[in-house]
Amino acid sequence: MLGFNFFMKKSLIVLSAPSGGGKTTIAKHLLSTFPMIKFSVSATTRQKRDNEMNGKDYYFLSKEEFTEKIKNKELVEYEEIYGNYYGTLNSEIQEAIKNDKILLFDVDVKGAISIKNAYPEEALLIFLMPPDIETLKQRLRDRKTETDEQFEKRIDRVRMELEMKDKFDFVVLNDKLNETLKEVENIVRNNIFHLE
Repeated sequence: MLGFNFFMKKSLIVLSAPSGGGKTTIAKHLLSTFPMIKFSVSATTRQKRDNEMNGKDYYFLSKEEFTEKIKNKELVEYEEIYGNYYGTLNSEIQEAIKNDKILLFDVDVKGAISIKNAYPEEALLIFLMPPDIETLKQRLRDRKTETDEQFEKRIDRVRMELEMKDKFDFVVLNDKLNETLKEVENIVRNNIFHLE
């Protein structure tokens, strides 16, 4: 634990970046540094990867289940990306706020802005800026999780995502990992916790 008393200022930490921008690495670091922060699990219709667990990495839903949740206004944000839906369940956020929990989100840029619009007082938005497009392309290639066509679609989307960075509370250049981790840690310390 942190070793001191604290009161929460904000309760929703929203990390966003283009694909391959380092969201997952930063999220894991924050979760291990601040044990009181819990990861918000998104819902998706995409296929589960071998190393993923339902309810831990995502809630894996059928398209029918997902569209039913859209109809019932059960999602604070959702988007269709490359033929699959991704979204955040309202119930996850409501439960966290009710129980004074701090939630960490790893979502796309539009999703981050939707969370901020729905919860303007509670949300802290952090955009992870890739050093350049070439570095981003290499990170995506190294993952080897997409077809060439999916890869090209992701790169096309990056330009739109980069244009939206000014809507975020903080923009952090994710170039040298150790420096990025420290910077994001400090942002969280200064904006989530009011220390005593």
